[in-house]
Amino acid sequence: MILINAITSTLYMILELYKWVIIISALLTWVNPDPRNPIVQFLYGVTEPVYRFIRRYIPTVVGGLDLAPIIILFAIFFFQQLLRGY
Repeated sequence: MILINAITSTLYMILELYKWVIIISALLTWVNPDPRNPIVQFLYGVTEPVYRFIRRYIPTVVGGLDLAPIIILFAIFFFQQLLRGY
């Protein structure tokens, strides 16, 4: 039981961290940062594969607004709620 609690707590923390990475990445798109910045490259490298996966199955651009980060955040909230049940 302790092992399951440790695994779910670790997964919860990873999802929490990734949630903040998604939020920061989405906020950076508003200010048009320098693409050569290492932080921007890291955020792009971590988030873009997941965005690409979502965009492959769901049209996410509506009126010039990309909804992929919102869809991913909803999925993260959903999985965090599932993990809280354990």
